[in-house]
Amino acid sequence: MPKTSLRTKIQLSNEDLQMLTLTSRSRADEARRVLRSKILLMSHSGTRDFEIVKELRIDTNTVRKTIEKCLSFGAAAALDDLARSGAPIEINQEEKAWIVYLACEEPKVFGYSQPTWTYTLLLDHIHENAIGKGFPNLRRLARSKLWSILNDTEIKPHKISYYLEKRDSQFEVKMQNVLCVYKEIKVVLENGMKPEENKKVTISYDEKPGIQAIGNTVEDLRPEPYRHNSIGRDYEYVRHGTQSLLAGINLITGEISAIIHDTHKSVDFIEFLKVLDKRYGGAEKIRLILDNHSAHASKETMKYLETRPNRYEFVFTPKHGSWLNLIEMFFSKLTRAFLRGLRASSKDELKERLLQYIDELNQDPVIFRWRYKMDEII
Repeated sequence: MPKTSLRTKIQLSNEDLQMLTLTSRSRADEARRVLRSKILLMSHSGTRDFEIVKELRIDTNTVRKTIEKCLSFGAAAALDDLARSGAPIEINQEEKAWIVYLACEEPKVFGYSQPTWTYTLLLDHIHENAIGKGFPNLRRLARSKLWSILNDTEIKPHKISYYLEKRDSQFEVKMQNVLCVYKEIKVVLENGMKPEENKKVTISYDEKPGIQAIGNTVEDLRPEPYRHNSIGRDYEYVRHGTQSLLAGINLITGEISAIIHDTHKSVDFIEFLKVLDKRYGGAEKIRLILDNHSAHASKETMKYLETRPNRYEFVFTPKHGSWLNLIEMFFSKLTRAFLRGLRASSKDELKERLLQYIDELNQDPVIFRWRYKMDEII
């Protein structure tokens, strides 16, 4: 027969009962608070300690301590941990400055192999060097306090954020040149000028190298009603090589010109210029917006341009400014809508299907328009 408890029975007010009931049903509150509220409610209803242990699958000590806290400090206080003994350490500004300094330095400066700090590594370093730096107080620095100090200064030494350095001293000038071209195209389109009336053709050009010809090892499984709602594809695949797409989009008509080769060297770029020369034979000048790839200004390219004086005009985007080139919008669409799920049994099939896709787009061409900072161009 179980022993009769000599402990005072929990007395809860209506407000306490309402608070504990809401907490015990909460899905957003801390798990320990939810558990403790259930213990108190069960104890208040007359459930004995060993029955609570069995029902909630917890240890006897947890039940006993929770009830004792409730009897001593009240129901609300019993849901949280009591304050620990010992006063928390007070950290002055000089100590905080040293901690922030450490977090901003590379670990290798202090002889560690890791490229970035972890909270554990940084805390261990502080504990080991605090006395030598004249901050003995920091020997007791807690991990939570370290996190709080760094969080207050918005420093996350374990994270790396990437950015792109502007390494072109003429970045703004070159960007303005490109935007001026887009502004000119906008005026032409708004005035309703017919393509044949415009004697200067403007092409946004770039290369997309390394397009992989990836083939399946087995045939795809087609969708079946009520059985398979999507295409089934084996994880294994075969690499057949890569192709380079050299493409340009006419900014007035939206038509795409393209060739596909194994490489994208000067000889390939010159062949593309010849394709444009033939396609736009009625135009007086062909203007290309292009990046700073070496093939665009090589000796071979310059030699070809000398044979066609005043036929081509190059407008270069700034270094690390390829995002200014409208052809990148087409390449993005190509990747998302076509290349992502493409499987080809050979490089020839890849080339054939790429050119077919471009021909299909040219049947109903889309005119890409640039809007960023256009209002700033006079």
